Amino acid sequence: MSTSPRDLLRQMFDAAVAAAQPSHAIPHHLPKPPKGRMVVIGAGKASAAMARVVEDNWPGPLSGLVVTRYGYGVPCQRIEIVEAAHPVPDAAGLAAAQRIYDLAAGLTADDLVLCLISGGGSALLALPHPDLTLEDKQAVNKALLASGATITEMNCVRRHLSAIKGGRLAAACHPAKVVTLLISDVPGDNPSDIASGPTVGDATSCADALAIIRRYGIEVPPKVLAVLESGRGETIKPEDPRLAGIDTRIIAAPQLALEAAAAIAEKAGIKTHILGDSLEGEARDVGKAMAGIALQVARRGQPFETPCILLSGGETTVTVRGKGRGGRNVEFLLSLGIALDGQPGVYALAADTDGVDGMEDIAGALFAPDTLARAWAKGIKPKDALADNDGHGFFEALGDQLITGPTLTNVNDFRAILIEKIPT
Repeated sequence: MSTSPRDLLRQMFDAAVAAAQPSHAIPHHLPKPPKGRMVVIGAGKASAAMARVVEDNWPGPLSGLVVTRYGYGVPCQRIEIVEAAHPVPDAAGLAAAQRIYDLAAGLTADDLVLCLISGGGSALLALPHPDLTLEDKQAVNKALLASGATITEMNCVRRHLSAIKGGRLAAACHPAKVVTLLISDVPGDNPSDIASGPTVGDATSCADALAIIRRYGIEVPPKVLAVLESGRGETIKPEDPRLAGIDTRIIAAPQLALEAAAAIAEKAGIKTHILGDSLEGEARDVGKAMAGIALQVARRGQPFETPCILLSGGETTVTVRGKGRGGRNVEFLLSLGIALDGQPGVYALAADTDGVDGMEDIAGALFAPDTLARAWAKGIKPKDALADNDGHGFFEALGDQLITGPTLTNVNDFRAILIEKIPT
């Protein structure tokens, strides 16, 4: 292999991100111009980039507004771009969500609403149920993020505490035609889970959301419990006539990104195995399990011969118990490395394709056979860092962080483990 393991892994990650760029996916999914108005709305880390592509490829007049994460804005001429906080919502997100909801009002059957949705939209569309406040939503979001709940479970709760998610935005657009273009960041690519499904009917219930809160022992404001227990937070169901004829299209997803990364490895002459695009579970548990597979490959040539690369996507979770700087990808990577215990010839990269792992503008990190030894030489104890949920602090001290800046897309986590052939 002429390319170094670190460089190859980074090239694969870059290819995964490039494959999910809106410029590749949106143009051939644009609908025909309507008789009436064309209104563009949307939310997510990729929504501004999506809006720019729509502007560049739309033949007629249009207007609209999308909300994206701070730092993820892209200049547009006719579509207004608003930036707001993620993953905990703020007042800017609240105001933008209300304006987006208002844009949906008063449309006719001749009008077309193009809704651009990507990961991060749940926090960015921060329009709470009428009985709740932004502070209530912030408290719930923080508690969910620290609970260990899956993204599907978190979004179930969020939908039932919202005035715009769970199909409510689509219902507000009625009788206009609605076309939703989705960049998926959720395991299984379920449209109702992407940004909590603002234009998709929801089959879950308030009782389901309440069960999730109780299952994880999440402390929420009394008003939140009241909304769920009373059923006042019920979402729009798939059979609702206001949702009839809505056109929902997934234009980019984790599997596509993994296949693009695999193509880079194959060109380098290394066999690549995609283990799944929707792996979930505690990040440290998934890391330990993946290390077990990597060790069997390295030592026994089973189930794959070396050299090879193991690829996976999805979204793991972190139950926060320590006081470190978190990040599910760096937690996975640190757990993987501890379990590998310096195994020669095994390298890994884990990062979020949106460039943000946890609460920080750091995509993830890289791991090498000498990572643990370098940490010990600096007086850093890897197991202590893992116990304190301090993956970012660990990899920062070693200079092994992966920092991309805003990638303007989001197809969830990317994990690659390179296992070299060790001469006997």
